Amino acid sequence: MGLVFEERIKLAVDDAHAAFTHSKVEGLIRRAGLRYPNADLRRVDMLEQRGLDRGVIAQLGTCQFITRHMNVVFQGFTGSGKSYLGSALAKQACQHRYRAHYIRMPDLEETWAAAKDKPAGREKWLRKYSTFTLLVIDEWLLDPPTDDVRSMLLELLERRYDATSTVFCTQYAKKDWHQRLGGGVHADAIMDRIVHNALWIETGDVNMREHTAAAAN
Repeated sequence: MGLVFEERIKLAVDDAHAAFTHSKVEGLIRRAGLRYPNADLRRVDMLEQRGLDRGVIAQLGTCQFITRHMNVVFQGFTGSGKSYLGSALAKQACQHRYRAHYIRMPDLEETWAAAKDKPAGREKWLRKYSTFTLLVIDEWLLDPPTDDVRSMLLELLERRYDATSTVFCTQYAKKDWHQRLGGGVHADAIMDRIVHNALWIETGDVNMREHTAAAAN
């Protein structure tokens, strides 16, 4: 028996909605600027030596940390998969229809330097980066920030605090952050807006680039 008119209309509407949703998600992913666009939390290598917790990774996949305005820190050695995890988490956020953005710390500083001397440039820049629902900052504290960058970070993180979520991918353990941030009250204030509501995940010391290359041979 053929579908009645109302059922055909409902299927057409459902198909159109699914196509619209897919298109919107693809657009969010494209604009997120992911370092690894094909990254996927479901395909994270749970190699035992990495020490990653399947339950924690699965919980991240629900994006509940975003609704709770929590931060996430991926900390580990060079090549341990921090950038992949950051990209995968940003992509997952896009699939939940959140606006996400990935950027390396050196690039964040470069865009700030280019914007700050333009008319209203500082405010436009801060407004842009403070309104992403999820902001992934890779290579966090790779180089100690200048006084100007510290002031920018404090203002940016103040605007994002308790309103959005930020992911930090870094080689440095929490105990090293204060010194890397230059010490003093600016370092105190920046850390205060990150660490108290952050989920810390150690990515270990296994070089995943070497592991992946060896597995492919």
